[in-house]
Amino acid sequence: MLYLFDIDGTLLLSGGAGSRAINSIFEERYDLTGAMDNVSPGGKTDPQIIREVFHTRLDREVDDTEVSDFIDTYVPLLRRELPLSDNFRTMPSIEDALGFLENDTDSVLAIATGNVQDAAKAKLEHIGMWDRFVTGGYGDDAAERSGIVATAIERGEAHTKQRLPRRDIVVVGDTPRDVSAARDCGITVVAVATGRPSREELEDCKPDAVFDTLAELPDWHRAHFAA
Repeated sequence: MLYLFDIDGTLLLSGGAGSRAINSIFEERYDLTGAMDNVSPGGKTDPQIIREVFHTRLDREVDDTEVSDFIDTYVPLLRRELPLSDNFRTMPSIEDALGFLENDTDSVLAIATGNVQDAAKAKLEHIGMWDRFVTGGYGDDAAERSGIVATAIERGEAHTKQRLPRRDIVVVGDTPRDVSAARDCGITVVAVATGRPSREELEDCKPDAVFDTLAELPDWHRAHFAA
């Protein structure tokens, strides 16, 4: 089994560290304060968020070069903000859930996130979990989340050196975008109601399961993958 975990709202909440880093760049470079005000980042990629701010707040489009340059500045600022974030926290039961899967020799842990890879690494290194995931798909791999998931699947299968049944690949995320991306790729999806979307919103997307927390993952795994 290949598990593809989202980061923000699923494994952790950075307490606004990313938004503060983005805000500081827009204020310094473009004289725009509160750039992230009224921006809902859930399920979006880092490049999508940056483009959205340019479009809605500065009324202009931005090319790939400018986005890439923005991200090069953003990641070091994110690393600076993470230890300063009083509201940073990991989600309930992630240690137990990941530990359970790591003890299952048939399971492989990977990432599928809208964070660019260096930002994902910064966040997961901050909680000592980067090395627990063998590979992943990131916000700098594809423009849309379904492409990120597809990339994570490709890399996960390269790691396992086999093509996996689609049923045995599981996205674990906290937003409707995680659900729709998994559906686009024809794989299993579990939604966990630890981010901003409510349990009811997630249920409306009809994932294969909805959890209140990842504490429910071990029992679901045993039932879903019973021999």
